[in-house]
Amino acid sequence: MPIQVQEIACREGNIGLITLDSPATLNALSASMIHETQAVLDQWAEADHISLVIFRGAGERAFCAGGNIRELYGALSGDEDPDAPAEFFASEYRLDYTIHCFPKPVIAIGHGVVMGGGLGIFSACRYRLVTPDVTLAMPEITIGLFPDVGASWFLNRLPGRIGLFMGLTGARLNVSDALRVGLADMAILPDQVESLIERLKEERWTGESAADDNRLFRLVKQLEHPDYRALPTSELARHEQDIARLSAGDELPAIVENLLAAEIDSDWWQGCVKNLRGGCPVTAWLVWTQLKKAQQMSLKDVFRMEYTMAARCTQRPDLREGIRARLIDKDHKPTWSFPSVSDVPDTVVEEHFEPELDDSNDPMALS
Repeated sequence: MPIQVQEIACREGNIGLITLDSPATLNALSASMIHETQAVLDQWAEADHISLVIFRGAGERAFCAGGNIRELYGALSGDEDPDAPAEFFASEYRLDYTIHCFPKPVIAIGHGVVMGGGLGIFSACRYRLVTPDVTLAMPEITIGLFPDVGASWFLNRLPGRIGLFMGLTGARLNVSDALRVGLADMAILPDQVESLIERLKEERWTGESAADDNRLFRLVKQLEHPDYRALPTSELARHEQDIARLSAGDELPAIVENLLAAEIDSDWWQGCVKNLRGGCPVTAWLVWTQLKKAQQMSLKDVFRMEYTMAARCTQRPDLREGIRARLIDKDHKPTWSFPSVSDVPDTVVEEHFEPELDDSNDPMALS
């Protein structure tokens, strides 16, 4: 089983606990993991005895490293079912949307690696707790995809142009960064996780979502915080003025040039710039465009837009080439379809946003 499912009895009501259980792949989301999680959530949404849901990841290294892109690469490379890659994204988006709209409180406890599809699940939850070892990122520019799984929604809600910077550079955020910009709600120590569950078991959950959510909110706020002075220094606090200055403007090529040319003495910054320099030029335009388009969109329309983008990415060469270079052959020398941001035609970018989906043609069947 790629997930562990538990129903934990409380003094009254039950907690539904889902543990992503593939430590060898850093709990990367396979198609079977997504389908089984969806089935459980569909059942629990209607189950009177389940009052709240908790997500966590098995093993010490990760909550979830993202989608299982090795599995996706196999689907992109195979001839048996040409629709399989797009169907993978449809299932993943349906799951994330389900979590966003779930009728009961949902808690995510993030530790270690929380990236890509893992950050999609994490960000969709009502309560987002992190341990001090957490690393958050949307690194899709390195494989020729784009910040997906609802990133147009949550990156747009970050201050300044930090969301754009994260998408362009795959910047890795530590626990202090995540708390600073609101991608996580609070930090807890690893040994507090089990004690939190034990504390929740002592409660009488009514099954009334609003009442249970108020009770849970108070309990979470009562948790003992780690000493924030002992947490890693926030890289964003150090560099957010640089990010704002260099990412300002209305022309993406100029912003990319500014970021690449900046002389900033920081290993973290240089790692970000390295991702941008070697990243997919089409992805840079997708990041730029998706964030602009999503500013006035509902959550449902954001998901529909991103699904269309993802389906188009599965039909173009960059995604397969990026996965090959980064994870299959590991030569780290992808040959992108265009050599630079300035070389990408407008028509190539625009075709990632067509067709526009609505209730009549939505393959995800979002309701």
